[in-house]
Amino acid sequence: MAAGRRRWFCALALGVSFLKCLLIPAYYSTDFEVHRNWLAITYNLPISEWYYEATSEWTLDYPPFFAWFEYALSHVAQYFDPKMLVIENLNYTSHATIFFQRFSVIFTDLVFIYAVREWCKCMGGKRAVKNTLEKPAFILAVLLLWNFGLLIVDHIHFQYNGFLSGLMLLSVVRICQRSYLEGAFFFALLLHLKHIYIYVAPAYGIYLLRSYCFTANNADGSLKWRSFSFLHVSLLGLVVSLISALSLGPFIVLGQLPQVLHRLFPFKRGLCHAYWAPNFWALYNAVDKALTIFGLQCNVLDPTKIPKASMTGGLVQEFEHTVLPSVTPLATLICTFISILPSVFCLWFKPQGPRGFLQCLVLCALSSFMFGWHVHEKAILLAILPLSLLSVQRAKDAGIYLILTTTGHFSLFPLLFTPAELPLKILLMLLFTVYSFSSLKSLFRRERPLLNWLETIYLIQLVPLEIFCEIIFPLTPWKQHFPFVPLLLTSVYCALGVTYAWLKLYISVLTERVSLRHKVE
Repeated sequence: MAAGRRRWFCALALGVSFLKCLLIPAYYSTDFEVHRNWLAITYNLPISEWYYEATSEWTLDYPPFFAWFEYALSHVAQYFDPKMLVIENLNYTSHATIFFQRFSVIFTDLVFIYAVREWCKCMGGKRAVKNTLEKPAFILAVLLLWNFGLLIVDHIHFQYNGFLSGLMLLSVVRICQRSYLEGAFFFALLLHLKHIYIYVAPAYGIYLLRSYCFTANNADGSLKWRSFSFLHVSLLGLVVSLISALSLGPFIVLGQLPQVLHRLFPFKRGLCHAYWAPNFWALYNAVDKALTIFGLQCNVLDPTKIPKASMTGGLVQEFEHTVLPSVTPLATLICTFISILPSVFCLWFKPQGPRGFLQCLVLCALSSFMFGWHVHEKAILLAILPLSLLSVQRAKDAGIYLILTTTGHFSLFPLLFTPAELPLKILLMLLFTVYSFSSLKSLFRRERPLLNWLETIYLIQLVPLEIFCEIIFPLTPWKQHFPFVPLLLTSVYCALGVTYAWLKLYISVLTERVSLRHKVE
């Protein structure tokens, strides 16, 4: 059995790695130059200048461990093309540079592959399945290794999300295996590689406190307060403190911690990222635009007092609202905090083991995506990947997964706007989506349909939306005057699906806890 699993898993991993190699010549975004610049900064400058260097506009804005990661890569990069390590060589590309940076992503994805393998080893089924293709472990491996979002974001658009997601999945699987300190170690390491994972930190903190620092429960599942372990708290604090000291210690000694934090949290970038992540603020912006147009038509608003970007811009970072109140970073922080509270309370009072932890983790990621400040559209992967782990366990979660992954992945389409990549992104999205639907439907064929008719109609409408945005709209005269319309339509329509999936998952978790409480009583 183990030998058979190794064979099909290796085949999946090698197959996706080969596909990644084929994508090496594909389009790459400004993130390619961002990471080339970081290679040059960490290679040439002392640590005291890393977070001050500003020759390029793409300054170093990841935590110190990622800077050290770039530093390690730079010492390999020098053997491929030393010119890529010259700070002044802005937007430098060569065949050797492209090959090295692309291959560095493929190589570091080994961490992700290992984490997926660890998860597949933990997977079991309620019934014996002879067909390997219908086993939950096989389906999960495909959903993760061949994830459409990771493929286009990392291996076309260019980033290192696979490597980082691998550490997150590894930390989760260790915690679910009750190797709490090892899980905490990997997550602390992850936080100091990319600070976006602070979104899911509440789930980690509450679950570790509830399940590791308190060592026993009462018969009804409530917490036994006398079981609090000072030793476990000390060990957990020691792990987190050591990782933090290694990461931030040198900059604290240099008196540069405020500068590092300033780079990590640049609140002046504006409410929305350039591509309008499909979240609550995309809907908020769309309503503001609609009210602005309506106000102008009714002569309620003065055209001379309306910022130009709010009327004709789409790809803007500083978005000034015209009718609705402008949103501050503090307002988004409060909204995010309020939105994650119910999931955290559920995890504390009714933890339900690893499954409850995973649910809270996904809800924290989705809530932060929905209400966070300057959220990148790529951050949807932070919720999609852990939700994949739940999707092969219950039909209800599988349905939510299909809605979130389809709309979330579709919202990434504007990242690849070049004509050459159009057939590729459509084909990859289609293949992954068809497999997701067919495999999960087969897995839960004895249970109720995964989607209702309204959800199905909503997802089908993505097809005409794509045809309009990619084929029809570019041929119309509107393209010259309203170039932001396809992006606006994509973000707003996908925001409806993401919001629905978030609410449906929340309702599912809350009702599940309520019914569990009634059973106990």
